[in-house]
Amino acid sequence: MTAKSAAAAARATVYGYPRQGQNRELKKAIEGYWKGKVTADALKETARTLRRSHWQQLADAGIHEVPTGDFSYYDHVLDTSVMVGAVPDRHRAAVAADALDGYFAMARGTQDVAPLEMTKWFDTNYHYLVPELGPDTVFTADSTKQVTELTEALALGLTARPVLVGPLTYLLLSKPAPGVAADFEPLTLLDRLLPVYAEVLADLRAAGADWVQLDEPALVQDRTPAELNAAARAYRDLGALADRPKLLVASYFDRLGDALPVLAKAPVDGLALDFTDAAAANLDALAAVGGLPGKRLVAGVVNGRNIWINDLEKSLSTLGTLLGLADRVDVAASCSLLHVPLDAAVERDIDPQIARWLAFAKQKTAELVTLARGLSQGTDTIAAELAANRADLASRANSAITHDPAVRARAAAVTEADGRRSAPYAERTTAQRAHLGLPLLPTTTIGSFPQTNELRTARADLRAGRIDAAGYNDRIAAEIRDVLGFQEKAGIDVLVHGEPERNDMVQYFAEQLTGYLATQHGWVQSYGTRYVRPPVLAGDISRPEPMTVRWTSYAQSQTDRPVKGMLTGPVTMLAWSFVRDDQPLGETARQVALALRDEVHDLEAAGTSVIQVDEPALRETLPLRAADHAAYLAWATEAFRLTTGGVQDRTQIHTHMCYAEFGDIVQAIDDLDADVISLEAARSHMQVARELAAHGYPREAGPGVYDIHSPRVPSADEAAALLRKGLEAIPAERLWVNPDCGLKTRGWPETRASLENLVAAARTVRTELSGS
Repeated sequence: MTAKSAAAAARATVYGYPRQGQNRELKKAIEGYWKGKVTADALKETARTLRRSHWQQLADAGIHEVPTGDFSYYDHVLDTSVMVGAVPDRHRAAVAADALDGYFAMARGTQDVAPLEMTKWFDTNYHYLVPELGPDTVFTADSTKQVTELTEALALGLTARPVLVGPLTYLLLSKPAPGVAADFEPLTLLDRLLPVYAEVLADLRAAGADWVQLDEPALVQDRTPAELNAAARAYRDLGALADRPKLLVASYFDRLGDALPVLAKAPVDGLALDFTDAAAANLDALAAVGGLPGKRLVAGVVNGRNIWINDLEKSLSTLGTLLGLADRVDVAASCSLLHVPLDAAVERDIDPQIARWLAFAKQKTAELVTLARGLSQGTDTIAAELAANRADLASRANSAITHDPAVRARAAAVTEADGRRSAPYAERTTAQRAHLGLPLLPTTTIGSFPQTNELRTARADLRAGRIDAAGYNDRIAAEIRDVLGFQEKAGIDVLVHGEPERNDMVQYFAEQLTGYLATQHGWVQSYGTRYVRPPVLAGDISRPEPMTVRWTSYAQSQTDRPVKGMLTGPVTMLAWSFVRDDQPLGETARQVALALRDEVHDLEAAGTSVIQVDEPALRETLPLRAADHAAYLAWATEAFRLTTGGVQDRTQIHTHMCYAEFGDIVQAIDDLDADVISLEAARSHMQVARELAAHGYPREAGPGVYDIHSPRVPSADEAAALLRKGLEAIPAERLWVNPDCGLKTRGWPETRASLENLVAAARTVRTELSGS
């Protein structure tokens, strides 16, 4: 096919769409079902209605081929485990008794059965449920969900393309099941898994699928020759199937590297590749392998992970270069639009100047349709759109919001000394232990306590004018006193004020920093029914006044025990925001770090002896390619040290990380030079403690003994058993006892019981260590 005919065939598509609905209808229906207030039939009808609405929105916008199968009640990787029959033994009875309840048991656990482990989906803030596999795993096909959703879309008269997690990515994201040797490689199950995929593909073909998309984002990571050979074998076998739909293999989040020639040679019908900035090398690599003659190329030229408008002319230039490299070139976002909010048009409180710069899922679909039309019919047909886009881009580039001379001068003046503590850890810890007087195995929590309906009502009452600021502050003070009273009674050693005044650990700070803006409806799924509204980091950052000193100091005035000051670190402030893309991330991180540094020093001056700077996103933001790690970790660790540098030796600096794989960043954790780190460890059975020990980590650590992402209450014996595992790796004088993460999403009854059991476990193990 000539470049001209390839252009004429160009159409717009997407890989996935936000699941929740404009008003988070899915979240409300699922949580209602969990509470017994919504029936299973009503929940399923809500899901069907949302799917139809989303597909119709896409079709009405001009999207030619809508995705099916990307919708999920909880997580698409969990859906894949169900599709291939990889249900853990401990959940089989629940699944057999009721498929929906068993599904949620795998996701959330029950009081008697632990859930699947949860971790981050590549370098995003979306969490997936980790499949558990072993040498005895038997896969069986269940294509019910995929066929049902395809049938629904086809019944609406739409062109639909089922989207599945590919077999390589599914296995590479899996872990050995409990009781299976740690060195078991799930990829060894590939030949056992491929026939199941073949059966699902045949079912989809029989149901009317012309194309099926197999997502293989794991192939953008560094892969061994054996793994690349497995990819070649997998798609050789699937491509050779006689009764199958056309296969579109998709990758995203980064460049494919050595996997690109493997997939280009595979007997599949098309590739979907990321051509945004992070993966620009895909273009040259595709040309180097001779393109995709006779195949379809779906070009991801619109960023599916951020909310800034696309540079239409730049994308058209990339698309024009791709013409002639494939039989057909279609236009798409770089990845599923799951990672962005639904509609920027409903935001009423954003400065109109800034609103011009934003594109959520609906706006991105419009960009895709515009690009496809311009590619197919010529730029004259989209002249008005191109002119408006140029004006909007210029507005952003020239705005005073994005350039504050004072902020830039301060950042430029930073020296290496600004990021150092005055004494090494060995000296600091002596001063801290003398000052704080804590027992062996000190207990603490991560920061937040349950956000009750009363607290949400108080915030709503304040916004609506039903109470004034004084009335609201009285409610917050009362909640802080209650939280402190519970912690003292329970016997916790280092207290927190519970963060009742905070809506979100990033948004709370963003609302008090210049350069940030908040949305009202910009909800994005983090995991399950947990949705967040990432703030928008639009310009240069500074801190006009203290943000946390008032309530931290108030809490400390109510107790003789130390109260931690709680801050969100600079990397997480970037990672959990929609960060500006018009300057290097390291420069933005330095600005945020300097603003937080002012807060740390003000907390210390107010008498706060323990300050926690949370960096749960440090690992998730790690680039997917090892060649890019060093540069990222250099600016990321510098930003943390800049935040915490300059405090007194006796001021104990904590940090916290959760729900990611930490083994490959232990040196970076060491380089942070924090005095204490708390980490998620309950679901992974203290894996991170062993990783710290293997590295020779010299500071204090609190691997979590209470999984807060499940409603189940761990017994004191269970927590003690995990604590003993931690002691196998970390000496008692350096081991803390804490939950995995904050308690904001939990209810008070389970929180009270779980923390009381945590303290009881610590006391039991202290007694064992003392021999009395």
